[in-house]
Amino acid sequence: MNPLTPRRIYRGLKRRYLQKFSSAKNFASYLYYLSFGRKINWMNPEDLNQWINWLEFNTDTTQWVRLADKYAVREYISEKGFNDILVPLLNVWDNPDEISFDGLPDKFVLKMNNGSGDVRIISDKKSADLFEIKSYFRKMFSHRFGLDSAEPHYTKINPVVIAEELLDVSKQDSESMSLIDYKFWCFNGQPYCCFVCSDRTKDSLTIDLYTANEQWERIDERNINYDKVHLKATKNMPRPKCISKMLDIASKLSEGFPQIRVDFYEVGGSVYFGELTLTSACGRMNYFTDKFLKEMGERCRIGYSEIN
Repeated sequence: MNPLTPRRIYRGLKRRYLQKFSSAKNFASYLYYLSFGRKINWMNPEDLNQWINWLEFNTDTTQWVRLADKYAVREYISEKGFNDILVPLLNVWDNPDEISFDGLPDKFVLKMNNGSGDVRIISDKKSADLFEIKSYFRKMFSHRFGLDSAEPHYTKINPVVIAEELLDVSKQDSESMSLIDYKFWCFNGQPYCCFVCSDRTKDSLTIDLYTANEQWERIDERNINYDKVHLKATKNMPRPKCISKMLDIASKLSEGFPQIRVDFYEVGGSVYFGELTLTSACGRMNYFTDKFLKEMGERCRIGYSEIN
């Protein structure tokens, strides 16, 4: 644990002050500065992180609220004609005290619709502690997600708990102890690259980067900053069997957005929708190099110009 130096104490106090008394934009600026040691160029965004922040505070984000909502986005996906890629919904509760296992299968997933990583995997409901689960989601309800991260569109989502079918990790074509996330970065309908996350644990995950096309070629690993959390892949990830469908859907879902990330899973030879993300890592991604972030920032600039 890092010692509490005067500098760390000052930064912590300033962070709490800005979060409580300043605007979300000023708070986002400070969080960005703490992450990278430089300011956001609000007049002329320089990379993808800065563009994400700029879009959050300088454009109409009304639709972001719906798309970031893991429950409401299901309707959006259906409207686009892709109901077949939705993970089957089992139940939804707008009060954590009403969560019940009645009628649910032995295995399923519980998660918040407005959070990040707030997932409980129930592999055997007979042995699951319903009291503890209700307590956990009660805490999630009491926390207004988005305030701590300076993502105001999340604060406008009405929280619910949803139960979904548990996808079988063993039915993936590629080896991974967790579901493999195929995260496609798209710019106004153009998939640009695929960020692949696998072997996810509580403390780390393996990451890799591929071209978002039929060729599925590994992108230079020097575009990634590896650390204790983001681990380097030791072998290539096989080309998804459903790559054509993923690319087609990602293209159609991302039309009209300067930048957006479209996530998929591939289980049992079928594509499943993961989520849509407009503020990846809160606009403070540190796992890509400055060079690659600037490269994607330029694609975002082009996408924004095309739309506007």
